[in-house]
Amino acid sequence: MTLEEIRRSEAVMLLPKDVAPVLGMHPYSISLLAKQGRLPFPYIRSGNRTKIPREAFLEWLRTGR
Repeated sequence: MTLEEIRRSEAVMLLPKDVAPVLGMHPYSISLLAKQGRLPFPYIRSGNRTKIPREAFLEWLRTGR
């Protein structure tokens, strides 16, 4: 997804494949960093799945926090 598509989306949660193009990363790298607890933005791990709250991700992009 592009940043504009993420902004327009009504999805509550995003997947690594959704945010990867915006971050310039491979989705697997995002999942791996989440597994290691090293992502700089909010995320939720459930088993092997990584989910990213859309609003929190957009806020992190805006503020860097």
